[in-house]
Amino acid sequence: MRLMDENDDKVEESQTRPTPLLNVRRFKDPIHDFIPFSYEVCAIIDTPQFQRLRNIKQLGTSYYVWPGASHNRFEHSLGVAHLAELMAEHLQSYQPGLNITRRDVKCVTIAGLCHDLGHGPWSHVWDGMFIPRALPGIEWSHEDSSDMMFDALIRENDLDISEEDASFIKAMIAGDPGRCSRKEKPFLFEIVANKRNGLDVDKFDYIARDTHAIDMKVNLSLTRLIHSARVIKDEICYHIKDANQIYELCHTRFSLHKRVYSHKTAKAIEYMLIDALLAAEPHMKFARDIFDPKRYLHLTDDIRIRIEASESPELQSARDILNRIHRRDLYRMVDWKVFPWAFQHDCREIFTPEKIVRAAQAEERMPQVKDEAQYRALIEELNPEHVIVDISMMHYGMKDKNPLDTVSFYSKHKPDNSGKAHPHDVSLLMPAEFGELLLRIYTKEKRFARIVRDAYNMILHDVLTEQGKNDDPLADDDVLTPPHEEERPSTPPRKKGPMARVQSASGCLISDRTPLSQNNFTEVPQYHGAQNTSPSSRTKYKGSGLKREREDGSRSPPTKKKARP
Repeated sequence: MRLMDENDDKVEESQTRPTPLLNVRRFKDPIHDFIPFSYEVCAIIDTPQFQRLRNIKQLGTSYYVWPGASHNRFEHSLGVAHLAELMAEHLQSYQPGLNITRRDVKCVTIAGLCHDLGHGPWSHVWDGMFIPRALPGIEWSHEDSSDMMFDALIRENDLDISEEDASFIKAMIAGDPGRCSRKEKPFLFEIVANKRNGLDVDKFDYIARDTHAIDMKVNLSLTRLIHSARVIKDEICYHIKDANQIYELCHTRFSLHKRVYSHKTAKAIEYMLIDALLAAEPHMKFARDIFDPKRYLHLTDDIRIRIEASESPELQSARDILNRIHRRDLYRMVDWKVFPWAFQHDCREIFTPEKIVRAAQAEERMPQVKDEAQYRALIEELNPEHVIVDISMMHYGMKDKNPLDTVSFYSKHKPDNSGKAHPHDVSLLMPAEFGELLLRIYTKEKRFARIVRDAYNMILHDVLTEQGKNDDPLADDDVLTPPHEEERPSTPPRKKGPMARVQSASGCLISDRTPLSQNNFTEVPQYHGAQNTSPSSRTKYKGSGLKREREDGSRSPPTKKKARP
């Protein structure tokens, strides 16, 4: 296979000529229906490196909670490639001045197809949790293995992709134009992996696919967003009328992380899998397979079956942990609390397994229990290895920032001018915070649940006592919607005048919250439609019942239809 180069003689002709129907294979997909791919793209799909993704769950351990979430990285990658191709072709058709070539479209499609080649077992469990503990001090991410596996895919399957195209594809997977061997169109790097605002086809597909798998109802139109995309000043912008769709997309991402990806049971199983892999690593030595494409080819979720099928005594402890998952004897969550985003450092410093164990062992603070002797015996057995402190960072995609602040919009009246949306352009009901921390305390053995919970609450009580209870944004006696101590003032009648400062029920001035100026995105340019403003055109009405405006400003009565004889 050879991707067409911009210097080829037939490039200009191929930009507009559609791919022949006989040169297409179609894949039936539950999200995008039939997905057509050319045989150039199918040559990549039909390789061991890409087929490996059939054995890696898209949602990792969430599959143990939602049985319907059984989809894999394979079908997700097909979906991303499809949306990447649609986006590139849309920009090519509607903005010919961008000079998007067939080679650009093909490389963007392949980047979407191969962006997840480097994922390890259970997806982010491997690169985010296991590798940092198995190989401390080594900086590695699944994008690094995606590069490695893509190079192996080209080399071992005799695919004729030039080094220039390969570097372009890998740069788009990383979202880094600086990795290209030559200057490419900057906006193409925002299609698959958008590092500027996170709005890319990867997110489009996994949100649609994951919500479908768990039967979570959302109202998002990916086709609408793709058709709304427009390149202005070398960045992909969207129509201002779709700002709420984009906000809804970001909110759905947050909801998926909080409800699904970080579900308490899924998290418990994650930690159990990590402990099993760490117990098996000294004997099986699979951590360093991330640097060997031949060995990494067989490193998938099937590693669990390999451990369980082994009869080696060195793997008995790992088998015991995995057997607990089968029997649903999971690590137990004993307590949880939501903290503001700014408390990241404090939470990591204050709540540690070591400090929880020390609090439990404080003799003078032991709670009154029914069986004191048994309680003391358990305290003596407790050690930091029995405690897990999990801190999950929940946000809308841009950490603690409003995701819409990083998106540029245009309007139909100014299609070539982009700008940021203000609250009064979108909604005044957006949250004050866009990120939070979810703290969870687990114990690996249920018999320690009471002790660990008591110790955690001792630490929490000490922090609140030292800093003052009012500093806690979610103190025990707080409620989500506090009652008003006094009756709210009624909204005064609107004052006359174009810039009247109306006081709302909350006491603030509406003109302070919502400037009574024209919306930047609906403002019509001067003389817009001036060709239809002549007096004669204003008085030409068809039909009856309409008041016609005379030149002297008066209005004529409506004409009556004559009765038929």
